[in-house]
Amino acid sequence: MDYKVLYRKYRPDDFSNIIGQDYMVSILKNSIKKDKISHAYIFSGPRGTGKTSTAKVFAKAINCLNPTESGPCNECDNCIHFKENADIIEIDAASNNGVDEIREIINNIKLAPAYSKYKVYIIDEVHMLSTSAFNALLLTLEEPPKHVVFILATTNIEAVPITILSRCQRFDFHKISTNDIINRLKYVVESEKIEIDNEALEEIAYISDGGMRDALSILDQLSSNNTNISIEEVISHFGSVSKKQINDLFNNIITNDVSKFVDMMKKFKKLAIDYKLLIKKMLEKIEEEAINSKKDSEYNGLEYSLLKEMAYELAEISNYININIDPYLLIEVSLLKYFTNSKQNDGKSEEKTWEITENTDKIISREIISKEKKQPKPPKEDNELVKIRVNNCFVNAKKEYLQEIKTKWPEFISKLNDNSLLNLLIDCEVIAASDSIAILKNGIDATVKLINTNIEKIGNSYSEIYGKEYKFIALTEQEWKKEKEIYISNLKNKIEYKYIEEPEIEEVIESEASIEQAAFDIFDKDKIEIE
Repeated sequence: MDYKVLYRKYRPDDFSNIIGQDYMVSILKNSIKKDKISHAYIFSGPRGTGKTSTAKVFAKAINCLNPTESGPCNECDNCIHFKENADIIEIDAASNNGVDEIREIINNIKLAPAYSKYKVYIIDEVHMLSTSAFNALLLTLEEPPKHVVFILATTNIEAVPITILSRCQRFDFHKISTNDIINRLKYVVESEKIEIDNEALEEIAYISDGGMRDALSILDQLSSNNTNISIEEVISHFGSVSKKQINDLFNNIITNDVSKFVDMMKKFKKLAIDYKLLIKKMLEKIEEEAINSKKDSEYNGLEYSLLKEMAYELAEISNYININIDPYLLIEVSLLKYFTNSKQNDGKSEEKTWEITENTDKIISREIISKEKKQPKPPKEDNELVKIRVNNCFVNAKKEYLQEIKTKWPEFISKLNDNSLLNLLIDCEVIAASDSIAILKNGIDATVKLINTNIEKIGNSYSEIYGKEYKFIALTEQEWKKEKEIYISNLKNKIEYKYIEEPEIEEVIESEASIEQAAFDIFDKDKIEIE
C-alpha cells in the first residue's frame, strides 16, 4: 500500500515547512547555530500545531552532518536514514506510561550513540506518565549524559509536575492562524491537483481550529470523492455553519422574522452543528456589526448596547454552562429576547410605546413603561481599572517576578475549584508581572472582557491558595502589543511609571436575567446541572 494520508505526506522535514510557530523555530535554529543544545525541552500546545514534527526536525538537525539555515540538509547519511536511526527513540507515553519503560531509558542512556552525535528521546503525550514514572524521569533529567537530549511533548502542560517543567526549556506552541492554514492547504491542493472552492478551503481552515493536522485530515477525507469540493460539502460532512447562514440568522433578528429564525435553529440542530462553533461564529458576526455601528453613520442594525449584551449572553452559554440538556434551546431563548412583538407594542421599542388619548381635541402622548422588567446589562468592563493596573504593574515589573508567577501558574490553574474561572484562565498566558500585579493575555476578546469582570474573584482565589494578596488584569493580543510599544517608548525617553491609586470597585449584583435563571425559568430546576 503506497498511499500516504496527507498529514503524513506533508509532515515538515525542515524548519522552513513548520507553519505558524516562527518564534519557537527561530530560537531552536539559533541554539543549533551557536551549538547551545539543552539536555531537555518540553513542547506544549493544542493538538496538530507541530509539536512532534518540530521535535523530529530538531532531532534530525542536531545530528545532521551539514546543517543549513533551514535546519537539516536532508541529503547526508544521518538525514536520509533518520527514520531507521537507532539513536532517535520515540515513545508514546499514552501507551507506555509505566515506571518500567522509564527505567529502560535510564539503563540505555549511558550507552553512547551508535551513529549520531546525540541520542534523542522524544516522549509524546508525556503528561500521561504515572507518578512513579515521572519520579524516575526526574532523576534522569537531573544529570543526563552530554550525548542525550530529551524532547517532551504534551497537550496538557498543567498535568506535568512542576519539578519536570523546571528542568526543561519550555516552548508553548499556539494555534495556527486561519490564514497560515489556508496558505498551506493551497500549496497541498496544487501539489495534489485537488479541485476545491476558496470558500471550502476557508471553512476547512476555520473548523480545524488552529490545527494543521486536522485541516489536512479533513481535506484528505473530502478529496476521496474525486469531485470538486464545495462549501456545501464541507458543511454537510462536518457539522459546520457557513458565513451566509450566520448572516441570514442575524438578519432574521434585525428584520424581526421569528419564524425564519426558529426554522434555522431547528435546521442547525438537525445537522448536529456544534453549538460552541455556532456561538463562536455568532460572536464574530456581532463583532463585525458592533464595528459597523460605530463606523457607519447610516448603520441600520441593532444598537451597540444590544450587540454588547448579546455577546455577553452567548459567551456565558459557551463559557459557564455545563449542560445535559439541549443547548440550542438556551441559545434560541437567549436570542429571541432581541425580537420585538409587533402585536404588543406595534413595532416600537420594547422599552416604551406611545399612547394617544381621545379625551380632548389635543393629541397627548405619554410614555408607557413596559410591563416586562427591563433586563440589566452585563457588568460594565472598567477600562480605567485596566489602564491603572497595567501602569502599576510596569512600575515594578521584573523578570524574576514574571518567572515566579509563570512557575506557579499551572499549579494555580489546577487548584481552582471554580470551573467558570478555570475555563476562562486555562488558555491565558502571563506576560508581565510585578511583586503585586500580573498581566494576562488571551487571544479571544470576549474572554478577556469576562476575565476582567471577574478579576476580583481571580485575585481572591490566588490569595486563598498562596496566602498572598495579588492582583491580575487581562489584555487582548492587540492591547498588549500597544502597551508594550508604549512601554518601550517610555524607556527610551526615560519616562518613569508612577503608581496610581485604584478606584474603589463597586460590588456587582448578579442579574436576575442571568443564564442560570433563564434556564430555571424554562426547565425543571432539579434536572439541569449548572457549574
